Amino acid sequence: MYQWRKFEFFEEKKSKIPVEIEGGIKCCSSGRGRIVLGSQDGTVSLLDRGLQLQYSFPAHSSSVLFLQQLKQRNFLVTVGEDEQIVPQQSSMCLKVFDLDKRQEEGPSSSSPECVQILRIFTNQFPEAKITSFLVFEEAPPIIFVALGLDNGCIYCIQGDIARERIKRFKLEVDRRQAFITPSAITGLGFRVDGQALQLFAVTPSSVSLFNLHTQTPTGQTLDQIGSETPSVAMSDSSELIIGRTEAVYFYEVDGRGPCWAFEGEKKFLGWFRGYLLCVIADQRAGKNTFNVYDLKNRLIAHSIVVQEVSHMICEWGSILLIMTDKSALFIVEKDMESKLDMLFKKNLYTVAINLVQSQQADAVATAEVLRKYGDHLYSKQDYDEAMAQYIHTIGHLEPSYVIQKFLDAQRIHNLTNYLEKLHEKGFASKDHTTLLLNCYTKLKDVEKLNIFIKGEDGLAEHKFDEETAIRVCRTANYHEHAMYVAKKSGKHEWYLKILLEDLDRYDEALQYINSLEASQAGVTVKEYGKILIEHKPKETIQILMRLCTEEGELAKRGASNGTFLSMLPSPVDFLNIFVHHPQSLMEFLEQYTNKVKDSPAQVEIHNTLLELYLSHDLDFPSLSQTGDDENNDRRTDRGSHSNGKIILDQNGVNEEKDRQERHQKGLLLLKSAWPSEQEQPLYDVDLAIILCEMNSFKEGLLYIYEKLKLYKEVIACYMQAHDHEGLIACCKRLGDSGKGGDPSLWADLLKYFGELGEDCSKEVKEVLIYIERDDILPPIIVLQTLSRNPCLTLSVIKDYIARKLEQESKLIEEDRIAIDKYQEETSAMRKEIEDLRTNARIFQLSKCTACTFTLDLPAVHFMCMHSFHQRCLGDNEKECPECAPEYRAVLEMKRSLEQNSKNQDHFFQQVRTSKDGFSVIANYFGKGIISKTRKGPEEALKSNNDYSNGNF
Repeated sequence: MYQWRKFEFFEEKKSKIPVEIEGGIKCCSSGRGRIVLGSQDGTVSLLDRGLQLQYSFPAHSSSVLFLQQLKQRNFLVTVGEDEQIVPQQSSMCLKVFDLDKRQEEGPSSSSPECVQILRIFTNQFPEAKITSFLVFEEAPPIIFVALGLDNGCIYCIQGDIARERIKRFKLEVDRRQAFITPSAITGLGFRVDGQALQLFAVTPSSVSLFNLHTQTPTGQTLDQIGSETPSVAMSDSSELIIGRTEAVYFYEVDGRGPCWAFEGEKKFLGWFRGYLLCVIADQRAGKNTFNVYDLKNRLIAHSIVVQEVSHMICEWGSILLIMTDKSALFIVEKDMESKLDMLFKKNLYTVAINLVQSQQADAVATAEVLRKYGDHLYSKQDYDEAMAQYIHTIGHLEPSYVIQKFLDAQRIHNLTNYLEKLHEKGFASKDHTTLLLNCYTKLKDVEKLNIFIKGEDGLAEHKFDEETAIRVCRTANYHEHAMYVAKKSGKHEWYLKILLEDLDRYDEALQYINSLEASQAGVTVKEYGKILIEHKPKETIQILMRLCTEEGELAKRGASNGTFLSMLPSPVDFLNIFVHHPQSLMEFLEQYTNKVKDSPAQVEIHNTLLELYLSHDLDFPSLSQTGDDENNDRRTDRGSHSNGKIILDQNGVNEEKDRQERHQKGLLLLKSAWPSEQEQPLYDVDLAIILCEMNSFKEGLLYIYEKLKLYKEVIACYMQAHDHEGLIACCKRLGDSGKGGDPSLWADLLKYFGELGEDCSKEVKEVLIYIERDDILPPIIVLQTLSRNPCLTLSVIKDYIARKLEQESKLIEEDRIAIDKYQEETSAMRKEIEDLRTNARIFQLSKCTACTFTLDLPAVHFMCMHSFHQRCLGDNEKECPECAPEYRAVLEMKRSLEQNSKNQDHFFQQVRTSKDGFSVIANYFGKGIISKTRKGPEEALKSNNDYSNGNF
C-alpha cells in the first residue's frame, strides 16, 4: 500500500467527552443530530454537535452493553443488565425509549419514557453472552433486532416492539461447528435486496448470509474464514466489509468480492461517503493509525496517528473518533475546491478528474477540471491528449475557447476531431459546421466528408445545420455532397439552385420538381421558373399544367370540382416567371383555359391573355427555345440569307401574320368570355377598352361598346375611321327603336356629315330616309345641320323638304278641322249651361228609368232628364244612377292628371324620349296638368252636383 498516494483531504478538530460522563463508555451510536453514549454504570448520555451534554438518564441498573439510535423514529434501543427480579429469569433485557417523551424525575432532571422492556432470554431462547447487536428499521413501526451470541446463534425479534406485537426466532450460523466448538458472532449486517431482507453474519470461522423474507429463514455460507474481531461494517452499496490482519474483504450475496491488502490489525472499520475508514493497530510500532481510503481512485484521502480508539461513529457529515481517555477527534472533509487546488498545485490532474467523477460533482465542475488538464497538456505541446480532454468538456466549455487554440494549420487534424465530436453531441452551431466542412475540404478528405454528410447518424438526427453544410460544400465545388444534403433534408430550393445555376442540368431539375408534392413543387417553380422557361419552356409548361389542374388528383382526393380548383395554385401565381417570355406565357394560359372552364382566377387570366393577344409586337423566344426540327430548319434557312432586306421583309410578313392571328384570338376571347346570359364579362371591361385603344384594335373596341350599349361610342369609332359605309350600317343596326336601338344615332350621324366638309350627298340622302321614316328630327334642324357643309347642295334635301312641307300642310289642315269641331262642341256646352242657370226644366217622363213602370209619386227627377221611383233609388242616393258612372270616369281622369302633375320624372322622361318635346308640353297644358290654379276632385264634384241633380 506504500504505492498509494496520500493526501490531506480532511482536516482535524480536537474535542473531548464532557466530564459529567464519569463511567467508562461501553457503547455508542449516532443519528438524528446527536451522539448517544452508553456507560458501564447503566447511564445513557446524549450529546449535541459540540459534544455538549444534553441530558443523561439511567437506562439499566447495571452496564449498558449495546444501544442504537433509530433514524426513522426518535427511538433509542438499548441492551443491558437490570436487577434480577426472579431467580430463574435472566437479568439481560432490551429496552425501547421514546426520546420525544420526557418524564420528570425530580426538580432538575428528566428521562425519556421507556415504552417497552423485553426479556431477551427465555426458556425457548437460553441465555448466552451477547457479542453483537444490530437493529434494522423496516416500515414503521416494525423493527428487526438481531442479537449475536457467543454460541453461534442469532436471536431475532421482529415487529412492533413498543406494543409487544413481535415474533421471535433463532438462527444458527453453522450447526455442525456449534456442537463441537461454538463460534461467537463477531459481526452482523443487514442488506435489502428489492423487497427481501437479508442478514450477514460473521464468526471467526465463517461468513454467512440469511434470507429473512421466507417463512423459514434459510442461510448459506459465503466463506469458511470469518473474523475474530468485531471489525465489520456495511458499505453504501450493501456490501459486507470484514477487516482481517492481512487485508480488507468485501462480500456480496454470491460470495467474496474484491479485497484490499491493507496490513495490520483492523480494530475498527467504517464507511463514510464512499470512503473506507480503518483504525489499524501497528503492534511493532505500538501505535494506531486512522486511514481514510478512496478505493475508487486508489488514494489515501487522510491518515493520522491516533491514541487508543474506543469508538468510531459518523454524524453531521463528520467522522468522530472517541479515545479511551475520553478525548475526541472530529475528522471533517474539506470542500471540493480546496481539494482540487491542492491537486492542481501538484499537477495531479488525473487524480483531480477521478475525484470529481467519483464524488458525483456537477458537470460544470468536472468540465472545469478537464479544461485545466487540457490547458496543462497543451502547454506541454501534447496536443492529441489535450484535445482528448477538451472533447470531454463539450456541452459545458465554450467551443470557441478550444477552437481558437487549434486554428493553426498544423493542428487542423485535432480541430477536425473536436468539431466532429461537437456535432456528434449536438452542440454545433452553423459556424462550427462551416469550419468542419472547410477542414474536410482543405484536407481533401472526401471519405470523412462522405461519412459526415451521408452517415446514418448525420442527417437522420440533424446533428448539423443543413443550410450551412449545403452552402459550404457548394462554395468548395462539392456539388454532389451539397445536393445530397439538400435532398435528404428537404431543402428543395437549394437542390434546384445547384442543379440550375451551377450544373445547368435542366432535365434533372424538371424531373426533381415532378417528384415533389404539389405544394412544394409550386414553391420551387416560383423560385426557379424563369431559368426553366428560358431553357425548357415546353417541359416547364407541362409541370405548371400539372400543378394548376387536377390531373387525376381530383379522383384521388374525392373532392368536388369547384372545391378542388380553389385548393390548386392559380396560373396568376406564376406570371412573373414569364416576364421575358410572353409567347410561352400565352401558350400556357391558352392550354389552361382550354382545360379549365371555371377557374377562380379566370378574370385575371383573361386579362393577361387579352393583353398578350392585342400587343403590337411580341418577342418570340419560343421560336429559339422549343428546339424542334421545324424551328431549327427555319433558323438555318434564315441564316443562309445574306441579304438583310430579304430577312427584314420575311420577318415583317411573319410578324404581321402572327399579329392578325392573335387579334382574332383576342376578339374570340372577348366574345366567349362574355356570354349573353351574363351581365358582366369574365374580364375587366375597363382594361379591355384601354388595351383595344392602345393597340388600335377596332373590332374588339366596337364589340365591347356594343355590349355595353354605348352606341354613340360605337359610331364614334366609325367616324374616326371615316368608314361611312360601316357607319350607316351600324346606325341601321343600332338606331332602330323597334329593336331596342337608339334613334338619336341618326341625328349624330347627320351632324357628322354636316360638319364633314366634303361631298357626301349619297350618304346624306340615305340618312334622311331613316330620319324621315322615324320622324327623328324636325326639318328645320335638318336644314341647320346640313347647312354647315359647303359641299352639299340644296338638291340633296329638295325632295325631303317637299315631302315634309306637304306632310306638315296635311297636319295643319287636320288640326284646323279638329279646332272647329272642338269650338262647336264648346259653344253647345256653354249654351246648355246658360239654359240650366236661367230657365226652368220640364220633366215629362212617364216611366221610371230604372224599372220602366209607370212613374207615380213619390218620384225623383234629375237635371239630366232621368226620373225614378223613390223606391228604385238607394238610401241617400243624390246622383243619377245612369249618369254617375260617366261623371265618375271624368273625375278619375282628373285625379290621374293631378297625380301626373306631381310626377316630374315621368314628365321629363316623356319630353326626352319624344320626337317632339314641345308637343308633350302642349299636351300637358291642354289637359290642365300644368296650371297655376287647380281645383281638387272634391270641389269639382261639388260644383257638378250643384247643377246636375235635384229632387222633389
